[in-house]
Amino acid sequence: MPAYIALLRAVNVGGTGKLPMTELTAMCQEAGFAKVKTYIASGNVIFESKLGEAKVKAALESRLAAYAGKPVGVAVRTAAEMAAVLAANPFPEAPTNCTVAIFLDQAPPATALEAATGQRDERMRLGVREIYVHYGESMADSRLKIPVAKNGTARNMNTVAKLAEMAAKLSTGDEVWRRIANDR
Repeated sequence: MPAYIALLRAVNVGGTGKLPMTELTAMCQEAGFAKVKTYIASGNVIFESKLGEAKVKAALESRLAAYAGKPVGVAVRTAAEMAAVLAANPFPEAPTNCTVAIFLDQAPPATALEAATGQRDERMRLGVREIYVHYGESMADSRLKIPVAKNGTARNMNTVAKLAEMAAKLSTGDEVWRRIANDR
């Protein structure tokens, strides 16, 4: 069964978008997903499902909308896709906590970065269905706006690496993953 990672948009522990991870786990189990695991309380969930990506996304979004009373965006990636996002990071020399992948539902247009405003020392690159951003000195002070990314959800490279690792373990089993990790 394929391993998937679902990344929820605008979910956190408190305030706007509050969703306890126990509730998210229950929603995934109700949808028939197996081996459900969450990672940090910001809407990251790893699981297995026999369903294809579009059906996984629809099943989770409908449950989230019922829970929240409004649409909650979800980006879905397979274990292999998440590993590829990590490997394709165009800023490997940059601090991983200041570099993000903004996950989109489809490939960004080739002109997506031309519409960005407020850019200072940030660097941007297009990915397959992601936009990579290195925020330079500080994410907190950034005024960068990328219009095509408004419905996406961002994760820093630390989180991307952990999700890729967790999904790989889920899809290959811990013993196989340990052998792969030791061979690197």
